[in-house]
Amino acid sequence: MRLGAPGTALGRFLHWLFEASLILKGLFALAETLSGLALWGLPGNAVFNIAQWITRRELSEDPKDAIASALLNAAQHFSIQTQSFYGFYFTSHGALKLIVVILLMRGILWAYPGAIALLFGFVAYQLYVWSLHHDISMLLLTLLDLVVIALTWREWTVRHGRAWWHR
Repeated sequence: MRLGAPGTALGRFLHWLFEASLILKGLFALAETLSGLALWGLPGNAVFNIAQWITRRELSEDPKDAIASALLNAAQHFSIQTQSFYGFYFTSHGALKLIVVILLMRGILWAYPGAIALLFGFVAYQLYVWSLHHDISMLLLTLLDLVVIALTWREWTVRHGRAWWHR
């Protein structure tokens, strides 16, 4: 038996890590889907009204507060079209990930390569966004997705019977 084989302590840990990553991905996907639905359901000026309500007290105490001012400024430029786009994007992106997580949790064999392909698509898009804005969160999200891809590949090879340690 080799390092990382299913019966070893490392193999059991990697399986547990895969299942834990699915739970986390599922929770994030559910939150993303619900956020998208909320954006779709909000009236056009609700984002600005919420930002105004959140920042009102802080700006009354310190009119030059940088964070409160930036939040209010961003909300002022958050158009109905932008709200609709993000509502659609978050709902569809989250729902797609949620479906994949459910399929993987049920152990459906074709879902493993499908999830890997989908995650590589997300990685490509996140790297594109990073190239435009150099937002470190995109790199962290990409790193997380690459770990999940590796864990999903390992889990698929174990379930599919073509594990590298059997060669």
